[in-house]
Amino acid sequence: MRAGIDERTGGVMGIVSGVLETIGNTPLVRLRGVVPPGCAEIFVKIEGQNPTGSMKDRMAQAMIARAEDDGRLRPGDTVVEYTGGSTGASLALVCAAKGYRLSIVSSDAFSEDKLIQMAAFGAELTLIPSEGGLITKSLILSMIETAEEFGRRRGTYWTDQLTNTDSIAGYHAMGEEIWAQSGGRVDAFVQSIGTAASLRGASAPLKRRNPELRVTAVEPAESAVLSGCRPGAHRIEGIGIGYPPPMWDPALVDEIIPITTKDAEEMARRLAREEGLFAGTSSGANVLAAIQVGRRLGPDARVVTLLVDSGLKYLSTGVYRRRAALRDES
Repeated sequence: MRAGIDERTGGVMGIVSGVLETIGNTPLVRLRGVVPPGCAEIFVKIEGQNPTGSMKDRMAQAMIARAEDDGRLRPGDTVVEYTGGSTGASLALVCAAKGYRLSIVSSDAFSEDKLIQMAAFGAELTLIPSEGGLITKSLILSMIETAEEFGRRRGTYWTDQLTNTDSIAGYHAMGEEIWAQSGGRVDAFVQSIGTAASLRGASAPLKRRNPELRVTAVEPAESAVLSGCRPGAHRIEGIGIGYPPPMWDPALVDEIIPITTKDAEEMARRLAREEGLFAGTSSGANVLAAIQVGRRLGPDARVVTLLVDSGLKYLSTGVYRRRAALRDES
C-alpha cells in the first residue's frame, strides 16, 4: 500500500476499527502562491488532517502504546502532561479511545480553542497564569513543575513529552510517507523545534535514503536560544520553550533559522488566502524558513516542511481574530 492510498479501493479509505487507525497518511501538497520565482519546489505535509488537527496525534499514540507495552501505564491509571494544547488534545484523543483519564497542565497563554478541544475529549485542565498572554521560559518551567508534581501521585503516568524519546518513533512514519509521496526526491527538510521529536523522527528515515539531505531547524527570533541568543517572550505556540529541549541534538541539523512571531503570523494568513491552506503560526514559520532554504538551493531542488496543525486551533487568537474584526469594522 502506498502512503495515503488504499490500493484495494482505488484511494478511498475503507472502514477502520477505531479512530486511532486514522492517524497519519496525510497529504503532501506543493505550494504555488507564496513561493517566489527562482525558489526550489516547496512541499508541505498537511498534518492538520489528523483526527485532532495536529501532527501530535502521532507522538501521543506512540507514547501511550509504548508505556502500555512495558507496564509504565496500567488500566485505571491517569495520564498526566503539561502542554500548550496540541499535545494535550492528541493525548486526550488517545486516552478517550483507550479509556484512560487525563490530567493536563496548561496556561491562558495558549489558544482558547485548544483548551476547549482538550476539555471536549474529557481532559481535566489545570491552568497556570501567564505574563500578559506571552510564552516565556518561566511559564514553561512552572507548567513542567506542576505536571511533575501531579505525576508523583499514585496511579498516574506522566508522559513527560520533553524527555520521552518514545515520541520520536511516532514520527518515523511521517518521514516514510514523505519519501513515498515525493517519489523518493527530497533535498531538504525543515521543521520548527518544540520538543525536537518531530524533527528527529521524520528526518531519520529521510536521511537514511538521502544521506545528502539538508535538515533545517526553525525557532522564534524573539527567543532564539538554539542560535545562541537569550530567551525571550513570543507568541508562536508549540515551539521555543526558552532553552534547548533535552532531545535537541545540534549535530542533526545543518542550520537554524529564526523567524519572528509577526512574520510567522502573516505567513499563516497568506497560506489561507493564497493557497487555501489553513494552519497555525509555527506552520507559517516553517514555510518562511523553507522558502529561505529554497532560494539558496534553487529551482531544481525540492524542500519539504510541515503544516503542523490546523488553523481551526487558532480562531480565538490574534492570528485570525483581529484581522476578521478589522474587516467587520470597515
